[in-house]
Amino acid sequence: MSDRPALNQSLDSKTFKSYYYLKEELVDFCRRNGLPVSGGKMEIAERISCFLDTGKVQAARTTRKAAANTKVMTEDSIIEPDFVCTERHRAFFKERIGKGFSFNVAFQKWLKSNAGKSYGDAIDAYHRIVKEKKQGKTVIDRQFEYNTYIRDFFEDNKGKSLEEAITCWNYKKGIKGHNRYEKSDLTALS
Repeated sequence: MSDRPALNQSLDSKTFKSYYYLKEELVDFCRRNGLPVSGGKMEIAERISCFLDTGKVQAARTTRKAAANTKVMTEDSIIEPDFVCTERHRAFFKERIGKGFSFNVAFQKWLKSNAGKSYGDAIDAYHRIVKEKKQGKTVIDRQFEYNTYIRDFFEDNKGKSLEEAITCWNYKKGIKGHNRYEKSDLTALS
């Protein structure tokens, strides 16, 4: 059923990118070939692609964590560059927004891309993000292909089970090409 090639040094990056591999498989390949294993799935995949085409080992990206800021936060405080979600930030937002607050992905992205704005602006942005999420379909980041596939499967197949969705997902990730849901994936259920 699956024509997905094993992940090894004989692949070229184009073939590698045409198939879906779990992060664990990528990390295992890196360890066997002396590549750094740190970073997210997309970063590791980029590193493997470079290695497959050039034989060169790319160094892992390094990010500097901001030093802990101990001054009192207010709604007028400015969002620092290189924002990192900390317990101090969580406590601040829970106090202002309520116990239902969480650092959802969209809000984290907003915080990281709006250094220099105030925490009052962040609170307004949080409420706007939550409202938009309730009103429609949210965008799922590329690295969460499984989540996107399952959501789209159920949107197109009311009444089907999670087990059926996963069967179709396993079929899809085993064939060459993109990993987005298509009606033709239902052949996996036959």
